[in-house]
Amino acid sequence: MVTNLFETLKERGYIYQATHEDKIREALNGEPITFYLGIDPTADSLHIGHFFALMMFRYLQDGGHKGILVVGGATALVGDPSGKSDMRKMLTKEEVQHNVEEVKALAKRFIKTDGDNPAIILDNSEWMKGYDFVDFMREIGIHFNVNKMLASDIYANRLKEGGLTFLEMGYMLMQSFDFVFLNKNYGCKLQIGGSDQWGNIVGGVNLLRKINFQNDDEVDKIFGLTCPLLMTKEGKKMGKTESGTLWVAREKTTVFDFFQYFYNVKDEDTETLLRLFTRVPLEEIITLCRQDIISAKRLMAYEITKLVHGEEEADKAREAAVALFSNNSASENMPKVELGRNLIGEGINIVDLLIITNFISSKSEAKRLILQGGISLNNEKVENDKELVTEDKLEENFVILKRGKKNYLKVIFL
Repeated sequence: MVTNLFETLKERGYIYQATHEDKIREALNGEPITFYLGIDPTADSLHIGHFFALMMFRYLQDGGHKGILVVGGATALVGDPSGKSDMRKMLTKEEVQHNVEEVKALAKRFIKTDGDNPAIILDNSEWMKGYDFVDFMREIGIHFNVNKMLASDIYANRLKEGGLTFLEMGYMLMQSFDFVFLNKNYGCKLQIGGSDQWGNIVGGVNLLRKINFQNDDEVDKIFGLTCPLLMTKEGKKMGKTESGTLWVAREKTTVFDFFQYFYNVKDEDTETLLRLFTRVPLEEIITLCRQDIISAKRLMAYEITKLVHGEEEADKAREAAVALFSNNSASENMPKVELGRNLIGEGINIVDLLIITNFISSKSEAKRLILQGGISLNNEKVENDKELVTEDKLEENFVILKRGKKNYLKVIFL
């Protein structure tokens, strides 16, 4: 058991908001309690924001506390409006169920589900399925004041855009009920999550208090704890790349691109990432960042890649990066994409090739980078956006695209 777990989390930058800080400190530094983290399967993968919260989950687990991961098979069908200006795309039940299984599998990379002190993974559709709507509204809805709900940051952007739906209003009720259900059935006392979930977490804490008061019940209180959103020192959200979101699934973000994203962060963000995503002692982190920021970034990128993708894949990504920086751009570990040989024909436009391979997200962006000299083909700068990639430019059966100084893609024509 870790006797100073709360202080460790605070020192490393995990703690942002707490409903009852003194009681949470006492609980985390004391005998084991049960806690939970909820993740809505709105996609078939996890992103960097998820594994920030999952890291806090693992800290609590390693401290001896009993963890529950709730994958929101029910709440994902409604969609969390927090921070959204538009209503989330409604997913089919089949899509959500597919995502549930993917998220469960990926989450096991971060949390222990076997061995000593294993976490359990639940799906909130298990207790929402079959709950009569009228009963739910009478038993749960009665405790929610609409005026207070609308004053919450959760609904601010949706209200501003004038498009808040009754469906989205139900989200807070469902997530709050999750907390109460887990308290009643699993003895869960603490919910953790990102700071964007603060309103929903507080909703659960208040719901149990009101139900206890209504029933004259003396059941233990429950508490909420959030970690900050992962931001750069410039105030920008981390985890966004030129091609979109930084995903955990290799099919969505290659291991090499994952490694490169972190290696390419600004120097001033390196210490924060080492604090949050590695177990390197703080004194070593501070010293290394002051004395050798390049080594610090290399360590940070490697450790985070190892955390997410395993040591073998992290080793490959690091070796590929070294090979590329040594101008050995034909490294076998470079991210690659395969296309049909027939696409070349009499030549394929460089802009079209950049888009087809998803190396650049839009034609306007591709043209801008070419104009600025930011795109190379086989280590030669592309001079204009009319250039054609033809058979005579193939090295064996591939070409190497380069974006900026450190982003490469091997395009193989079969």
